[in-house]
Amino acid sequence: MFINILEITLTAKYTKREDKLIFLNELSRKLDNLKFFVTLLWEAKGLDAKKYGQLSQKLASTGRMLGKWIQSTQNFYK
Repeated sequence: MFINILEITLTAKYTKREDKLIFLNELSRKLDNLKFFVTLLWEAKGLDAKKYGQLSQKLASTGRMLGKWIQSTQNFYK
C-alpha cells in the first residue's frame, strides 16, 4: 500500500495540471486507508504505542500537506 501511495504521488507530480486533481483525490483515499490500517495494526497489538504515535504523526503531517496540494490545485481552476 505504501509503495502504491508513492507511485500515485509521483504520477500526480508529473501529470498535467488539468488532470492532477484526479490523482490527488485517489492519493487522499489511499492515505486515509493507510491511516486506518495502521490504527488497526496498533489495536491488534501489532505495533507498539511509541511507533504508532510516531507513524500516525507523520501520516497526519502528510495528510495536511496533501490537503494543501489539493486546495492549491482546486484554487487554480476557480
